[in-house]
Amino acid sequence: GFHDGKPFLHSHMAAVLPELQNQKIGRMLKLAQREEALARGIRLIEWTFDPLELRNAHFNIVRLGAVMERFIPNCYGVTQSPLHSGLPTDRLVADWRLDSERVRQILDGNAIDSSDGAVRISVPSDIGEWKSKDQARAKQVQAEIREQFLRWFGQQYAVTGLERAGAVTNYVLDPPSALLAGSHGKA
Repeated sequence: GFHDGKPFLHSHMAAVLPELQNQKIGRMLKLAQREEALARGIRLIEWTFDPLELRNAHFNIVRLGAVMERFIPNCYGVTQSPLHSGLPTDRLVADWRLDSERVRQILDGNAIDSSDGAVRISVPSDIGEWKSKDQARAKQVQAEIREQFLRWFGQQYAVTGLERAGAVTNYVLDPPSALLAGSHGKA
C-alpha cells in the first residue's frame, strides 16, 4: 500500500509453530522480510497485534524496534476463534521503520531509554491466563487499556517501550516532543 505516496508493506501474519518457538526463527523471518523490503525501496512494514498478547508486544517493541501510534478497537469483530477468547479484537498497529536510527540501534542490541515525559499503560502480566479462565476480568482490563491507548494516541503519544515490572507489564508511551527529538521512532 501507500501512506502519503510512499510505499509500505502490510505484513498480515508471520508465525512460528509452537514446537519451533524460542529458537529465534521469528526474528530471522522478520529480518529477512526487512532485507527484502529495503531492497525494494520500502522503508516501512506495518502489522497489527493484540495488546493483551504481551509476548508479541515484547517481540515487536523490544526485539524489533517497532513503534505504535494507532489503535483499532475490535478490528475483526468478536469471533469464535480460540485465539481471541471471545473478546473484542482490539489491535495496536506496529510501524516498523526499517532504516530508522531506532530500529538500527535495537537490532544492534542497544536499548533505547524512554523520555522524562513518558507515560505507562499497565497490563497484568498474567492476562493470558485471565483470557482463558476469567473472561469477564480480562474484558474489563481490555476496556480500560483501550480507553488509555485511545486517549494517549489522541494526544500524539507513541508506544516506544515495554517494561516488565512484577505483576504488570507496562507499555511505555513517549510524548510528541521526544518523538521529534529523533531516537524514538519518527526518523
